[in-house]
Amino acid sequence: MTTPTPSDKAFVPFVSVDHMMQLIHHIGVPQMLRGLADYIEEDFRRWQLFDKTPRVASHSAEGVIELMPTSDGEVYGFKYVNGHPSNTAEGLQTVTAFGLLADVASGYPVLLSEMTMLTALRTAATSALVARVLAPEGATCMAMIGNGAQSEFQSLAMQAICGITEVRLFDIDPAATRKCAANLAGSGLNVVACGSAEEAILGAQIITTCTADKQYATILTDNMIGAGVHINAIGGDCPGKTELAPAILHRAEIFVEYPEQTRIEGEIQQLGDDHPVTEFWQVLSGDAPGRRSPEQITLFDSVGFAIEDFSALRYVRDNIRGTALFHPLDLLADPDDPRDLFGMLQRAKG
Repeated sequence: MTTPTPSDKAFVPFVSVDHMMQLIHHIGVPQMLRGLADYIEEDFRRWQLFDKTPRVASHSAEGVIELMPTSDGEVYGFKYVNGHPSNTAEGLQTVTAFGLLADVASGYPVLLSEMTMLTALRTAATSALVARVLAPEGATCMAMIGNGAQSEFQSLAMQAICGITEVRLFDIDPAATRKCAANLAGSGLNVVACGSAEEAILGAQIITTCTADKQYATILTDNMIGAGVHINAIGGDCPGKTELAPAILHRAEIFVEYPEQTRIEGEIQQLGDDHPVTEFWQVLSGDAPGRRSPEQITLFDSVGFAIEDFSALRYVRDNIRGTALFHPLDLLADPDDPRDLFGMLQRAKG
């Protein structure tokens, strides 16, 4: 049987969870993280070509459901994603997602994919891409505070892209730390389980915070942060949800994806709208400086942005070509005569 290719117009290639996992193992986790980072960097370097808008969010007491759209003028993409911190108590994922790419010229979808697994990878790849540019030179140790679903991906991305050799773990739930440490066994990382956030940050040049509770929390206090570290704050990602003491924000040089979204959802929601931030694409383009001195504290206030998902979907589209790692999905009506949709319906009666 000939494997259909994603360029065929009669169907939409659909990448299921199973096929996504097969694709990841086919490529290799470190290689895929590096590949995703390359695609994200490529799209950040052409940032001004993209349509940009804060994600469309529907908030509830339990969580949030969001749509994240963008287009570079030739390809349109969006992601559907939820964030429900209490889901784990019911045995459900905190975050689930799927995404779509479409051809702008015709409006036809060209890829439909699971994005729960893919979002975990692209989030980690983005963190490591930014850390590669902003973290202290020669950084080898990361503190990972919050050892949930994202922690292993963050650790492996920092290893593959930034060259860290040690990760220091802490979570208020010791079972989460044991889970993360077990999953990272054999990765080549020196994994240290810690009893507190203060212990975890000892000797770390990169500090990643990734907690799930939807509240104004203080995971890092001002006196915990010394000069020269890079903070990768990825847990504060919706209104009313933060992780850092405001005093840290006033000491740090803050880098963001898209200010209009980050001021609503990120750590900087604690600051005024006029507080200065630097867009990361400006650093890549040379329009703004990154780390300016060894003593500087840099902070990536990451909330996730649609262009990163667009990049990840592009990467999947390009890497499933020539494989059988997708299903031909009968998603689009395709009448013989484009004007005769009703006739197609009638003929289906048999």
